Amino acid sequence: MTADICVMVPTIRNHECMRSYFQNARDHGFDLDRLFVVLITEDFCDTDAMEQMLDEEGVDGAVYDGTAREAWFETHGAGEYSHLIPEASHAQTSFGLLYMWANDYEYGVFIDDDTLPHEDADFFGTHMENLAYEGEIETVSSDEQWVNVLYQNEDEHGLYPRGYPYAAMDEAVETETTEVDDVVASQGLWTNVPDLDAVRILMDGDLQGQAQTRTTAADFGEDFVAAEGQYLTVCSMNLAFRREVIPAFYQLPMDDNEWDVGRFDDIWSGVFLKRACDVLGKQIYNGDPLCEHNKAPRSTFSDLTNEVHGLELNEHVWEIVDEAGADADSYAEVFDAIGTAMADGDFSDWENGAFLNYCGEFMLDWLECLDELDDAATEQVPATADD
Repeated sequence: MTADICVMVPTIRNHECMRSYFQNARDHGFDLDRLFVVLITEDFCDTDAMEQMLDEEGVDGAVYDGTAREAWFETHGAGEYSHLIPEASHAQTSFGLLYMWANDYEYGVFIDDDTLPHEDADFFGTHMENLAYEGEIETVSSDEQWVNVLYQNEDEHGLYPRGYPYAAMDEAVETETTEVDDVVASQGLWTNVPDLDAVRILMDGDLQGQAQTRTTAADFGEDFVAAEGQYLTVCSMNLAFRREVIPAFYQLPMDDNEWDVGRFDDIWSGVFLKRACDVLGKQIYNGDPLCEHNKAPRSTFSDLTNEVHGLELNEHVWEIVDEAGADADSYAEVFDAIGTAMADGDFSDWENGAFLNYCGEFMLDWLECLDELDDAATEQVPATADD
């Protein structure tokens, strides 16, 4: 079978985690020939060991450190856009999106290297089933226009995920049943270490960056979607999606910027994607397959240092997004409207507001880069001779 799923893994510590995902596929009869794995890493990492792991597992893939990424951009005639991928940042997952776009894979999967699949669930198969799902599902909304993806047992654990606005807490939740027929993203949730921001980890009494409160499979009930007009946090540690969303799913240039804003790349990209889904009549599926999140101990204050510069902006980004692109009829048009609003807006009342202008310029460059890759692909197709 020809590979139709591009699996993207940002990794500098534990590429070996992928062996568990490959074994999970074998155990559940999922065809590994469908996968092409892109390991996104740094020049200081052992890329030979990563390539050897893929060879030993018999899985097609490629390893891209910083030098290899620069060469890829040049080979594809897009060298002027290499700035879109920040150095030493989780947002390097955007390189995986460009690779997937250029090679025309139908599906993408993000996996973080501090996760493991649950043995009793078909990880890749469940994601593919979710993307193909049509039928009834629980839809969730709140009076704050935000859905806590951990809402199902929030009364017990009191957790809100990283990126959930503080102003939207203590929301009144409503659920009902709806029909979905066009799922474009499947967000698997997580057990063990919850995905929290540093402030909430400190409030949970943990100084090692993890959180003392842990989640189990019992904390999650039926799968669900957030209602139209409602926003939710999208974490890229366990996420599958269709190729079509890539124009509206850029992971922003975090960490490597003059404002030192970090840790909101997947969160804000999820806000952009949800807006595009609402405008275009698409859905983001949430729940299974769960993964086990084994976040390594590190200073909570180090995470706080990375997050604090963007905390106020995170309270407002979604409000900008919610007013953009209403008349658009494609992901690119929605993203262009959001990018323009951010690039041209006056956000001087907010701390580090100029960072949003910076992001807006990058977002517009993202769309140009995708067009450049499309043009390069067209030029490589041999012309058909006239009869």
